[in-house]
Amino acid sequence: MRHFLRSLIGSCSLFAGLPATAAPIDIAATRSAIDRQIAADWPQLESLYKDIHQRPELGFHEQRTAALLATRMRALGFTVTEKVGKTGVVAIYKNGDGPVVLIRTELDGLPMEEKTGLPFASRAQTVGEDGKQTFVAMSCGHDTHMAWWLGTAQALLAMKDRWHGTLMFVAQPAEELVTGAKAMVEDGLFTRFPKPDVGFAAHIGNGPVGEVVVKDGVTTSNSDAVEVIFHGRGAHGSMPSAAIDPIVMGAHFVTDVQTVISRQKDAGAFGVITVGSFQSGTVGNIIPDTADLKLSLRSFTPDVRQLLLDGVKRTAAATAAMAMAPAPDVKWLHGTASVMNDHALATRAAAMLAAAGGTDTVTLVPATAPGWSASEDYSAFIAAGVPSVYFSIGGYDPAVLASNAAKGVPTPSNHSPYFAPDYTEAIPTGVRVLTLAALMELTK
Repeated sequence: MRHFLRSLIGSCSLFAGLPATAAPIDIAATRSAIDRQIAADWPQLESLYKDIHQRPELGFHEQRTAALLATRMRALGFTVTEKVGKTGVVAIYKNGDGPVVLIRTELDGLPMEEKTGLPFASRAQTVGEDGKQTFVAMSCGHDTHMAWWLGTAQALLAMKDRWHGTLMFVAQPAEELVTGAKAMVEDGLFTRFPKPDVGFAAHIGNGPVGEVVVKDGVTTSNSDAVEVIFHGRGAHGSMPSAAIDPIVMGAHFVTDVQTVISRQKDAGAFGVITVGSFQSGTVGNIIPDTADLKLSLRSFTPDVRQLLLDGVKRTAAATAAMAMAPAPDVKWLHGTASVMNDHALATRAAAMLAAAGGTDTVTLVPATAPGWSASEDYSAFIAAGVPSVYFSIGGYDPAVLASNAAKGVPTPSNHSPYFAPDYTEAIPTGVRVLTLAALMELTK
């Protein structure tokens, strides 16, 4: 917050990069208005961030979080609809004729224990999808996203005399399950409510605060969750010849499936197969009869995506055949396609943000460069016909990054139990990026 305000106050290059069709705007006054609004709203934005950070909820169970955001948006004058796509929130604000601009945040946390040691660290626990007790943490960064989502709404409404159109603020459930966006679309997100002309979203990462990256074209990876169940024959641990050991099958599979990456996939194409869960047996002296493995597949192109899915099936079948076991069950659980940033929109947004000045660095990554290996189900909104830009925003103090590099210590990334971005800097950056992106369209 402190660096953000120092870098912005007094600057007057805010809309230098807007297209010629944009309505005339008093640049200095607009910049000053954004700064004042962020400063005025900071106590409640910080309070909201810490509240959500301490009380995270899992996907499709974000009742408290959704209600909290819905209440805040109603207080601003938005027309709010709850329980869209189970626990999603849609907030609409009409301000005359003009484009419909979507701004999206996520609601859910992760089933993991936070280990940051922060004074407001989450100690929340709940029952997970597997019926077991689990900690819940905002190690994904969605708490930051919700804070800058609200801050963006407040900033835009504070200057509503300067733009015309409709704001569509969407709080999406279950992003970590990559099924929440699809659930909202299937529940009539773009039929019950105005169809957006453009959409914007942003994600925090472990890069330096003030770093804003705009990727042209493919931005995130395809994601597919697959379950493989090997069926064996149980027996006493002292009599392996009487058994068909599913643990051995699973162990072979974990190793062999990587040859799909190393020997079947083109070496220059991105693709990842991760076995993140391997569950079998109860005690050491019993050979169980099943082994349950859960996989995460990542890719950029449709061809590689299909190659990985087919490769998992072939490898599982061959593993079972080698053990003279029944055919395994291979189930596709869920998945999402790559986020594809709109070329024209991404180019304009990057130019406009770069022209805004300050100490932030804005980078437009060309379409020919690889995207980010993580996945994001915002792609469901794009697939439904909403041209969009999905921004990446840095979250760590450069001094911390430099210190970690000097020590040879990796900086915690999203989904690490130690992920602790500098929210005091990242939230204001997110507010600025999303507010300016929206104004780029609303002032045409």
